[in-house]
Parts: sequence; C-alpha cells; structure tokens
Amino acid sequence: MRYVKTTTKSVEQATADLEAAVVRHQFGVLHVHNLKETMKKKGVEFDNECRILEVCNPHQAKKVLNEDMTINMALPCRISVWGEHGKTHIGMLLPTDLLKLFSDSSALADVAKEVENATKQMIEEAL
Repeated sequence: MRYVKTTTKSVEQATADLEAAVVRHQFGVLHVHNLKETMKKKGVEFDNECRILEVCNPHQAKKVLNEDMTINMALPCRISVWGEHGKTHIGMLLPTDLLKLFSDSSALADVAKEVENATKQMIEEAL
C-alpha cells in the first residue's frame, strides 16, 4: 500500500526536485504542507522535517469523479518528503490500493494505474 524511496538529498532539495518533476508530468502542486512548521504554530514541538505535497492532474481527476464522486475523499494525491534518522524519504500511498477501498470499477482501476505510474516516475526523478 506504500511506495517509499530513500535519497541522499535534503528534505528541501528533494521537495524542490519533486515539485519540478510534478510539473514535468503535467500535474500541478495544489499545496505543500510543512508539517513541522504547522505543528510549531499549534504549540507542538516536532523534530522531523516533513513536506506533504498535494498533487493533481485535473484530467485524471475528472475521469475518476465522473465515474464515482465519492472518491473525492481520496483526492488530491499526496506525496510526502520527510527526514527520519538522518535519511530523507519520499513516499505515497499507492493509488491502485486506495481505489480498491472505494470501487472495483475496471475503468477507475486503469486511471489509478496511470496516476500511480506517473507519480512513481516523479518520485524516481526526485531521488
């Protein structure tokens, strides 16, 4: 259900490289959550750096939502970049596995596979 890769890059550099890969694959970055910063604003000290990117390809999202509007609860896709134990990781929940929680539609499975392949490539390019 998880796809995680490790890089020698810093969280900041891996995030920047991931954002560039997202654009190259014709997806958009809707928002980047800085988990450490957000927690600090709420009065919670958290040591690990973590960026959570919300990414979307609107054409793929439209296909999915036209078939089953309830899947909006799983959108947009999230790709995380975080530091832990001196290493930087980039990972996501697999769209194909997430889809299975909502639907057994073969049409949606095809879209999920396309999105999964693209997001895996983005992660590989950011390593």
